[in-house]
Amino acid sequence: MPTPQTKLQVPRISDAVASALERRILEGSLKPGDRLPPERELSLELGVSRPSLREAIQKLASKGMVQSRQGGGTYVTDRLESSFFDPWQDMMGAHPNLREDMLEFRRMLEGQAAEWAAERATEADLTRLDQAFATLAEAFAADDLERRSSADIAFHQAVGEASHNALVGHLSAALLRLMQDNIRLNLGELKSIPAAGSLLMGQHAAIHAAIRERKPQAARAAAETHIDFVRETLAQSLRSAARRETAARRLNTDFSPSTIS
Repeated sequence: MPTPQTKLQVPRISDAVASALERRILEGSLKPGDRLPPERELSLELGVSRPSLREAIQKLASKGMVQSRQGGGTYVTDRLESSFFDPWQDMMGAHPNLREDMLEFRRMLEGQAAEWAAERATEADLTRLDQAFATLAEAFAADDLERRSSADIAFHQAVGEASHNALVGHLSAALLRLMQDNIRLNLGELKSIPAAGSLLMGQHAAIHAAIRERKPQAARAAAETHIDFVRETLAQSLRSAARRETAARRLNTDFSPSTIS
């Protein structure tokens, strides 16, 4: 007897829409904190009805990928990054030696990200990288530590996303967020060294140029050289901070005759 034909499973429209929005979140087109376009605008862009769009957004909300906020609007959450970030942030505070392990991991991750970016970056990625590099150059020209650290993080994140590997992009974002205080500390210490700013900009320029020129191995080497420099200067920063704390305690020592035997 002939076997009955298997019915073709047609996906629900809301599932397809949820998948499309989820893909945007994974690839970094929609970032944590971004607000989704208004319902009418987004339904027209995707070519679906507003009820189907609402159902899709509810599916993403049930996964914790988006949430509605008081006052209106639906926003992308940081769930993909916070699941990595939150426990490690607590442990970094309790175990300072983990900073070295984190930098070692960052060296491996950013070296690979730069190599893949040199191989895979699209013209749009390169334009975005150009913009991030220009912003970084402006930030280093200005005497604003917060602006420098934000621009530094944005440049490295642009490299991570140009690698076109979703895990690399999100892990890079989580690591950079985790190390934001260390990056600020590093840049603060380096401000007192006259040549340090130009060294850092030279390292970023080397990463930028190698990716633009499609030189994967040079991009990896430039990224690894930069992290090696960061590791050494961070170690120096921590040693300097420890010396300052020791000196401050000594300054408070009471040398009055009555306390000297």
